[in-house]
Amino acid sequence: MDNLQGKKFIGSYSGGKDSTLAIYRAISQGMIPAEIFTTYNIDRKRSWFHGIPQDILNRISKEINIPITLLKTSGEEYIKNMEAKLLDAKENGVEYCVFGDIDLEGHLAWCTERCNNVGMKAYFPLWKESRKDLVYEFIDLGFKTIITVIDKTRMPEKFLGQILTREVADAIEESGADICGENGEYHTFAYDGPLFKNPVKFKTGDKVKEDKYIILPIRE
Repeated sequence: MDNLQGKKFIGSYSGGKDSTLAIYRAISQGMIPAEIFTTYNIDRKRSWFHGIPQDILNRISKEINIPITLLKTSGEEYIKNMEAKLLDAKENGVEYCVFGDIDLEGHLAWCTERCNNVGMKAYFPLWKESRKDLVYEFIDLGFKTIITVIDKTRMPEKFLGQILTREVADAIEESGADICGENGEYHTFAYDGPLFKNPVKFKTGDKVKEDKYIILPIRE
């Protein structure tokens, strides 16, 4: 492992628990966050996957004191636009991109390829660690996160809107779903914890059903 102390990084940030913990870990290891970026669906005007509106992302940026860049893209332009973002960061002295993936080899390969193509190093602070241990660590550190998306074919709808505690995480596992949601069972929105000066204020909208997903929209 390289000596990471003092190395500048850009972070891939979804707004969820894993990317938040990865960025926190990188900073705790002495790395310096130049910026974090969220891929933003220009068709839906919300962040990809976790559906966070731009105004909420701006609040997060203020509370964690790290610039958040929106990588506005369509699906067709995703790879090209991401590599352009990484190249821009590299030209500004950034050496690493931090990702929150845990053990999905396809994600590792895809993210590493994006970085290799622009001469940047990919770093995965959570890689190959116990999914359960990571969930517990996130909770025990004092991070607060709400479950905002559920795949109803993989876990019960009752967990939507719940704050992730050890008890809730254990109940998710007992339901037969992965405790970490690494297989897409659920997504979260992290709004408070040791990275944040103050909790990010937000509201939730009415539930939305899209195919197999049930979504609790995050609002201003």
